Amino acid sequence: MNYRHAYHAGNFADVLKHVVLLALVEALQAKPTPFCYVDTHAGSGSYPLEGFEAKKTGEHLDGIARLHPAEKLPPLLKRWRDGILKGEGNEQGLKHYPGSPLQVARLLRPGDSAQLCELHTEEAAKLRELFRGNPQVHVHQRDGYEALKALLPPKEKRGLVLIDPPYEAQDAEYKLIEQALKAALARWPGGVYAVWYPIKLRSQVQPFLRKLQHSGVKRVLRAELLVHPDDTPLRLNGSGMVILNAPWNLDDTLREPLRVLASLLAQDRPAEWKLEWLLDEAGSQLNTPSPLPASRLPRPPGRR
Repeated sequence: MNYRHAYHAGNFADVLKHVVLLALVEALQAKPTPFCYVDTHAGSGSYPLEGFEAKKTGEHLDGIARLHPAEKLPPLLKRWRDGILKGEGNEQGLKHYPGSPLQVARLLRPGDSAQLCELHTEEAAKLRELFRGNPQVHVHQRDGYEALKALLPPKEKRGLVLIDPPYEAQDAEYKLIEQALKAALARWPGGVYAVWYPIKLRSQVQPFLRKLQHSGVKRVLRAELLVHPDDTPLRLNGSGMVILNAPWNLDDTLREPLRVLASLLAQDRPAEWKLEWLLDEAGSQLNTPSPLPASRLPRPPGRR
């Protein structure tokens, strides 16, 4: 409960998370039927980049600020960047960074809805004020994991759940996510579930990702961006998004944006990125890094 995202808003991890989030929303919007967005850890929804917290860390300077002047961006990345820069409060330059709830709310069509959960009293109050008068957005001051039992399945029958906790106790958080996903998938097996996770030590992440391979879904895709070696717990070295029931061709949509982000967001060394299927449509577990599912890799010479 000590975590405040205002210190980290717009950093390189936010950029990765929100580019993937846009790709997921656009995939859902490929069909005309309404969808529901559920956010288990919504935060306050909007963050001033000239406020005390953002200025103290300056993390956004190595994140969204790097994309501000960039040219010749891939279409997905350009749409996302332009959406930030053209948002309310940024008319005179980059001064505010919208959190996940606000970014999704700006994309909702008539009939779509958003269910936002935030346990922290002050953050929930800011979130309610931000969406006051918006009938498509519903704010719940409650534990997001517990709320999934009441919110799923949504009346729209289609949608996306974003699980983006603070990871104040990383190993304990993974266990909470695993339990929440198990219960949520039992209630709504066809939903899309996207989980953001920090990367400090690789050994902390791998057991969690392996367990998701046995979650019972058909497709599991992960996207990662590393700006430092993943060998120290003393800093955020990278972050990832793992998507259960990932939409078709999501890997194709994300590949070029991830490559460009690795170039734009590199810090003291070349950044690394990963985009691989942990589980493909056939149920095959893919344990070695590869940009494509095994079913779509080129066949070795001489094999048919």
